Amino acid sequence: MPVGRRERNKQEKFDRIVAAATELFAEHGVDEVTTQQIADKADIGTGTLFLYAKTKGELLLLVQNAKYAEALERGRAGAEGVPGVLDAVMAIVRPIVECNRIQIDNGRTYLREMVFGDPEEPRHGAALAIVAQTEEAIAAVLRRDERVTEGDAAALAHIVSAVMFLSMAVSVNIGLSIEEILQDIRRQVDVLLP
Repeated sequence: MPVGRRERNKQEKFDRIVAAATELFAEHGVDEVTTQQIADKADIGTGTLFLYAKTKGELLLLVQNAKYAEALERGRAGAEGVPGVLDAVMAIVRPIVECNRIQIDNGRTYLREMVFGDPEEPRHGAALAIVAQTEEAIAAVLRRDERVTEGDAAALAHIVSAVMFLSMAVSVNIGLSIEEILQDIRRQVDVLLP
């Protein structure tokens, strides 16, 4: 069934909003960009912008969720060919950390929005779903070790997720490189594993 003009117009506006927010956030950081700048760049009114996203945080989630989902898929694929459990967990974690550190302030704001935002709001819900999928992927790797039960794998994956989140979000790590953050996460995860 062909898509009507109204739906095409809505999709075109949505695409322009995502493109404008993506470009401005990458160039200036989420904290330095106003919703008015995004609306202007997308060639729409701010009222129209708020029909698509009520806050700048929602716009950031809109932009970042797809990038984090892609990072998770790269990590999952990378972990498949890695024999050791710790190395396979880190294969999942690496692309997520790399994604988070492309623009450090945006990455930290994304994590804050994800955790403290309204889980009923669809973009927050999508971000939390990515976290759940990440934990499922990590749990699947942990279950490769016959000593790890199903319940323990889920609990350990949740802890790994928390370790990863804190390592990426805490202020004292702002100046760390991707490799330093990954080493920090690896040390902590290594202590957790049987």
